[in-house]
Amino acid sequence: QVHLVESGGGPVQSGGSLRLSCAASGYTYSMMGWFRQAQGKEREEVAAIDSVGRTWYADSVKVRFTLSRDNSKNTLYLQMNSLIPEDTAMYYCAAQTDLRLSFRFSALDERAYNYWGQGTQVTVSS
Repeated sequence: QVHLVESGGGPVQSGGSLRLSCAASGYTYSMMGWFRQAQGKEREEVAAIDSVGRTWYADSVKVRFTLSRDNSKNTLYLQMNSLIPEDTAMYYCAAQTDLRLSFRFSALDERAYNYWGQGTQVTVSS
């Protein structure tokens, strides 16, 4: 059974940093990503990483955010720097366990993922 557990969220001042973690178990790592959803808004892409370490970033977080993984711990990380209030959202970790999805959708399309964590809240204050 697949499990994704996010952690690292919390309140932070504008300009500060947070590191989100997503611990994955129960499947072989391939494609994973982060998405976020602000209150009252639709979920949007943040970043994604494939099995060989290639990364994709949404324009809104490029340069400020860095995605990485620790294969020995099967954990995904999102280093978030220079945070602004617009980054306030629930951040979700997503995993692709059906390889066929990679041929149908791009890495930053939420439809490419078939398993989701419960989310971790990030709140950036001015």
